[in-house]
Amino acid sequence: METSSGTPSVVVVGTGFGGLAAAIELKGRGVTDLVLVERGDDVGGVWRENTYPGAACDVPSPFYSFSFAPHTRWPRRFSRQPAILEYLRRVADEHDVRRHVRFGTTVVGATYDDATGRWTVALDDGEELVCDVLVSAVGQLSTPAVPDLPGRDDFAGPAFHTATWDHDVDLTGKRVAVVGTGASAIQAVPEIVAVAGHTTVVQRTPPYLAPRPDRAFGPGRHRLFRLVPLTLRAERLFWYLVVETLSVAWAYSRPLAAVVRAWSRRHMRRQTAGKPGLFEQVWPSYAIGCKRLLFSDDYLPALARPDVTLVTGGVERVVPEGLVTDDGTLHPADVVVWGTGFAASEFLAGMTVRGAGGRDLHEYWADGAHALHGLTVPGFPGLLCMYGPNTNTGGGSIVYFLETQAAYVGDYVDQLRRTGAPLDVRADVERAHDEKVQRRLRDSVWTRCSSWYRTASGRITTNWPGLGVEYRRAARFDPADYEALGLRR
Repeated sequence: METSSGTPSVVVVGTGFGGLAAAIELKGRGVTDLVLVERGDDVGGVWRENTYPGAACDVPSPFYSFSFAPHTRWPRRFSRQPAILEYLRRVADEHDVRRHVRFGTTVVGATYDDATGRWTVALDDGEELVCDVLVSAVGQLSTPAVPDLPGRDDFAGPAFHTATWDHDVDLTGKRVAVVGTGASAIQAVPEIVAVAGHTTVVQRTPPYLAPRPDRAFGPGRHRLFRLVPLTLRAERLFWYLVVETLSVAWAYSRPLAAVVRAWSRRHMRRQTAGKPGLFEQVWPSYAIGCKRLLFSDDYLPALARPDVTLVTGGVERVVPEGLVTDDGTLHPADVVVWGTGFAASEFLAGMTVRGAGGRDLHEYWADGAHALHGLTVPGFPGLLCMYGPNTNTGGGSIVYFLETQAAYVGDYVDQLRRTGAPLDVRADVERAHDEKVQRRLRDSVWTRCSSWYRTASGRITTNWPGLGVEYRRAARFDPADYEALGLRR
């Protein structure tokens, strides 16, 4: 990449919702020296990778989509993975993003050059890209987490994570063990039990479940959305208010949280009525909101089937013939499915990132990742993180956050264009922001259980402590937050 004077060059890592949002924002601001690096063979991020049976989004599609790219032909209110991936492909095509993408390429490292004020981005094929601004859009849910259990590699049959589903494995009539009961497992289990001979579900901590108000969007609804765009905007606004209400419950209103808990209890009671004792096994004992509330109408009925065994507890070890749980019981299995989530707190995992003076980003974040508005880190001028530390939402749509961050990236690049000098976020500004966020999080519901929101030390590095609209108001680019370094191009 070559950079002409006054025109910053940008490398974006990833082409999911975050990478596309950043690229489209930058293209709209006249940035032409733009490269997106994508390890896969298509755009889509997690929606390209996660193809497990039943994969879907738990946020209604009219809100889980870009405000600048409304879609009138969603097949369902809660769309499944193929429809979301197709939407992202369409957005990339309509905004002419693909010609900027290098597919099948992985970023392995990035180094800031103090002399030139630019980043050298190392690729797995040995090539290097040089740019003024490096945008990481790899997200928080891109690195599958599989527990390092004794004997894990000794299992005799196929074993895979939901995010790397092996479609060559036929589950028909097989004994399948599913470890984990998070969002992916909740969606996959009903599909698995429909074909498996017997399914064992290993639950360490049960989730709260609520009704899933899904519905098909047929030709009539598509026509209405197309002919009267206000109806689609109204649907988007309605679901924005619904999910923000959940954020209000978790962040501000314990009485409202109690109402949501009672709603969940009623739903889960009804769905477990056919199997005595099941409700007591699946009803959580921690505060509602501490883990993400999940929406499902078919998971608990799947557990109530006679050919399904629910195991409450952890896995002690793996043996060739199956899993041995904490109580010493062997659960035979032909296939093991790891529904154990992602290494969400390990930001930019797999990349060696060195900033000014050779500072190692992962060493700097050894006690937990932090950044101004989740985007910029002191000592790493020109590095911006989409879906970075403390920008996850416990109840809303991450796409709303990503659009806010994309606008911030655009403002940052515009300021860089004006100053002609690298911009480094002031350490005191970032520190004050982090202290404020952590102060709010210390009293939050997310401290009341263990979850992927927290590091091993207990620090919450993933979640934003308030509402989406609060983040949008706070995360506005302010040149006063940055120091223009003495080097000028």
